[in-house]
Amino acid sequence: MSLKETLKKNKYSHSLIRKIRKVQYIFFPYLISIIIFNLKKITRMMGINKKNQYEKLKGLKNKHEGERCFIVATGPSLQIEDLVKLKNETTFSMNSICLAFEDTDWRPTYYGIQGIHVYMQLEQYVKHLDVQGKFFADTISLPFLNSNDYIYPLHLLNHEHTHKKYKTKFSNNAFAVVYDGYSITYSLIQLAVYMGFKEIYLIGLDCNYSKNMNHHFREYGYVDPTFMSASEKMISAFKVAKKHANAHNIKIYNATRGGILEVFERVNLDKVLEKNNKGAPKIKSVL
Repeated sequence: MSLKETLKKNKYSHSLIRKIRKVQYIFFPYLISIIIFNLKKITRMMGINKKNQYEKLKGLKNKHEGERCFIVATGPSLQIEDLVKLKNETTFSMNSICLAFEDTDWRPTYYGIQGIHVYMQLEQYVKHLDVQGKFFADTISLPFLNSNDYIYPLHLLNHEHTHKKYKTKFSNNAFAVVYDGYSITYSLIQLAVYMGFKEIYLIGLDCNYSKNMNHHFREYGYVDPTFMSASEKMISAFKVAKKHANAHNIKIYNATRGGILEVFERVNLDKVLEKNNKGAPKIKSVL
């Protein structure tokens, strides 16, 4: 019997080997990546490195100071009629929303995508998407950038590995860092805050990843392998976003039709848009 087999059979030595391998293959590379990320961030923020891929983001800072926006997620509760109603609003959307464009001439003002597997599924649509700005996480490698393409520095924290506690942070400076909050929606909220929006309405954010696999407004063949825990992770992150918003006089509302997200005050989308069209003050009406 080899030494390796002998050590594996002993529960104490086997446990020690597993811990060593965890440090070797998980924690050590993770720490190295964090150190590199922070060094790049420091040189960028100090102006030492001005030839970085994030420099264009600086032109968006407070571009929409004091305005409101709608972030359109792609949960199954979203309706084509909702998109039509938002035609004259400043909107963000994401991922598979481009699959709905054959049914409406509505287009988001800004579009975001950060999952490499999602991007690979939708690349042919994203490439030809004509919007005011497209946001890509730096986890996606693009062969070239168009004039309306923006790259943001996504900090994945420890989210690439299994861990017992969910955690995230919130950034109001997207040029410095955008923290992963288990969803592209969370990243877009941080970008919206960086751009100066003070009222943010969330639509189609069901946060309900049911077992029937009906997870999206438009299905496109990709299933998150961690979908069973996705709701809990996302809701934990949105609590962090709410805490930041409350501390900085930013209002975030949930205008989703249904779903299980109760972190933000619920509002009725139709009433919000109706009041605005009449010139009345923006409301906080509860469903």
